[in-house]
Amino acid sequence: MRILLTNDDGYNAPGIQALYKALGSRHEVMLAAPDREKSAVGHGITLNEPIRIDKINLDGGGYGYAIAGTPADCVKLALFELCTSPPDLVVSGINPGSNTGINLNYSGTVGAAREGALNGLLSIAVSIKRGKITDLHGMAGFITTLADRIRDHGLPHGTFLNINAPDNSLDKVHGVKITRQSSNNLSKQFEKRIDPKNRSYYWYGSIDHEDSEPDTDVSALSQNYISMTPVQCDITNYKAMAKLHPLLIF
Repeated sequence: MRILLTNDDGYNAPGIQALYKALGSRHEVMLAAPDREKSAVGHGITLNEPIRIDKINLDGGGYGYAIAGTPADCVKLALFELCTSPPDLVVSGINPGSNTGINLNYSGTVGAAREGALNGLLSIAVSIKRGKITDLHGMAGFITTLADRIRDHGLPHGTFLNINAPDNSLDKVHGVKITRQSSNNLSKQFEKRIDPKNRSYYWYGSIDHEDSEPDTDVSALSQNYISMTPVQCDITNYKAMAKLHPLLIF
């Protein structure tokens, strides 16, 4: 299987390197990732500056591409400039820190997977919750096995999987839950500080929230399960369409 591998932490991040080694042992893998960290850029693309590509040597042999752009840029350039034929699967990650609930809207990891799905490709985003243990090796093995199942099973058109693991070793995880996106983990916290000139500045404070709803991605992680959330690219609210007719003026 041909796999396009990317992330939002940069081509040399431990998470993407773990995936490259695991997936590369069984599949043909092209690594095309940002040349530096591009976290929390969502599905942004680069319009007002050039996007440069550097060919890089990877540990253990082979080569990849470091791209001066966003995760979505990396997928676009790989598909239309670097790949000689379309990949069978796009994998984005492994991100150090969960991408659950409302945070999907901000995540560059998720944005890259969404870009793959928009182009009609099977795609997954992969993250691990920050905490006690970050089992990159175990999660990379899990994704390698899952890749074969996704290829055989398929996904609905315009849908990708957002996968998150708890902060535990994979051999101690209780299992996998099919989940929905949580809607109550919106972070509103900022840490206010004062600089040497007595001026205020702020650091955005993002924290993990517990979720009492049993079927959400946040809840699954808190119960030591891997969450697997199907996410669709079409964000139209079809139920609301019929209710908007009273607003039609002309």
